[in-house]
Amino acid sequence: MSETQDAVAALFAGGDPVVRATYERLLTTLQTIGPVREDPKKTSIHLVRTSGFAGVHPRKRWLILNLRTAQPIPSPRVARVEQVSKHRYHNEVRLARPEDVDAEIVGWLREAYQQGE
Repeated sequence: MSETQDAVAALFAGGDPVVRATYERLLTTLQTIGPVREDPKKTSIHLVRTSGFAGVHPRKRWLILNLRTAQPIPSPRVARVEQVSKHRYHNEVRLARPEDVDAEIVGWLREAYQQGE
C-alpha cells in the first residue's frame, strides 16, 4: 500500500464499512468527471484537481462531503453553507450510503470540480 492509501485507510478505521463503500463510490464517480488526487489530512481527505474542490470528513456512520462552489447550493440536502470568500462557498452534505451518491450529487461534484482548476 502507498502512504496515501495507508493514510486514507486509517481515516476509515473503526467506522461502519458502508462509510468506506460510500467513499469508494464517490471516487469512482469522480473518475468519470476527470483526474482526481486524494490528499489525506489528519481528520479529512482533500480531493484535488489543480486545487482542492471538495473535502471528505469520515464519521463512524456517514461522510460529510464539503463541496467548494462559486455560489451556495440551494437544497435541503445541504446541511450547512459557509461563505469563505467573495466567490467561494463551502456546502456540507451528509452521505450515509453509496446510493446517496446520486445524479444530484454528481451534478454538484461537476460544478465543484470546475472550481478546482
